[in-house]
Amino acid sequence: MTSRFKLFSDPVHGFISVPKGLIVDLIETPAFQRLRRIRQLGLGFLVFPGAVHTRFEHALGAMALMQDVLSTLREKGTEISGDEYESALAAALLHDIGHGPFSHTLETILIHSAPDGTPHHHERMSRALIARLNERLDGALETALAIFDGNYERPFFHTLIASQLDMDRLDYLRRDSFYTGVAEGVVGVERILKTMRVHPTDASQGGRIVIEAKGAYSVENFILSRRLMYWQVYLHKTVIAADHLLLSTIARARRVWGTSEPALAATAPSLAFFLSGEVTSNDIEQPEVLDHFVALDDTDVLYSLKRWEDAKDPILADLARRFLNRNLFRTTFLPEQPNPEMLADLRERVAEWLMADRLSTPTSVNADVDFYLTVGSARLDAYQLKDDAIAILERDGTLRELSKAENITAVSAMAGVVEKPYVCGPKAVV
Repeated sequence: MTSRFKLFSDPVHGFISVPKGLIVDLIETPAFQRLRRIRQLGLGFLVFPGAVHTRFEHALGAMALMQDVLSTLREKGTEISGDEYESALAAALLHDIGHGPFSHTLETILIHSAPDGTPHHHERMSRALIARLNERLDGALETALAIFDGNYERPFFHTLIASQLDMDRLDYLRRDSFYTGVAEGVVGVERILKTMRVHPTDASQGGRIVIEAKGAYSVENFILSRRLMYWQVYLHKTVIAADHLLLSTIARARRVWGTSEPALAATAPSLAFFLSGEVTSNDIEQPEVLDHFVALDDTDVLYSLKRWEDAKDPILADLARRFLNRNLFRTTFLPEQPNPEMLADLRERVAEWLMADRLSTPTSVNADVDFYLTVGSARLDAYQLKDDAIAILERDGTLRELSKAENITAVSAMAGVVEKPYVCGPKAVV
């Protein structure tokens, strides 16, 4: 008898059973297979050598968790049709299909903000690619699109896709902890899923996802783990430095594009498309843009960098060589935003360093400093007290927002935005 499932062996969740039919067909599309060539943690592998896992396995993991939670909800009396079940799996599987090379790192430099200032976000590209797949599959993803957009008549499905306690976060925290070896990111995913239920509040709206009281501590630990993973992994000072180095390299290539620089002629075609034009977030539904985006992955960027290290332009060659050889910038966190006098001093010192290393000239050094010095702020909101705040179903039947739940004491301290200013630049200067 032929199996109704295709098995994937996953080191985090064990065997993942993927239903044959629509879900397997989606996995086999070129747009989804491309995720095998997109690193989940961007440039995190330059700090954590084991962090070479991809968006492909994360997407499978998010889908697997969706299977688990839907089974739990059904066991607790929530009716879920076959179409809703399959569509929720598809939405979880495809939620990150719009990520660009190295995940978040190049998200806003390859595709610019719209003329009205609306920044590009990978979710908009995911939506465009799901819509195109839906056309090619004769409308098979209509319900999945509605769930992804938050327009479906039962909004708890969207909560499972995009919220402060969704399948995306539950998978990436556990997966990233596994591959980086940072034990603080370990989350009790199974207990959280088993304590989820659809509460009849706003029954006309299809109910809402809540956590039973016995799962409150696991959710509290999830918030804490997310906070620790951001400061120890996602916002690690060397990861920030690597991000800025790659961004500067891409920005320099765009700056000298159209000149007589021969190294740029060897740029991977899919990357060249985005460097040679001004693609904005308003353009992402154009077939040509989607075709080039699906053809673009980490490999194209690395190949291009290897070509650019032989560039005649000294800045481009230096930046590319630094990235490939992991001669990164240094990130220094500051107690407060640097004042104008401090910035002027830093710029002067970087300019002197560029001149001493013969990377720049007196006429261009002021502009060249921008490729080597960045002032920014690492921002984290581990938990937000807003509309989609996590609700706990107490044993007496009342609903309380997580930070106000019984015996939950640490969440309030982690709510709100925390920012850490920094400067990033050459180690000889910063």
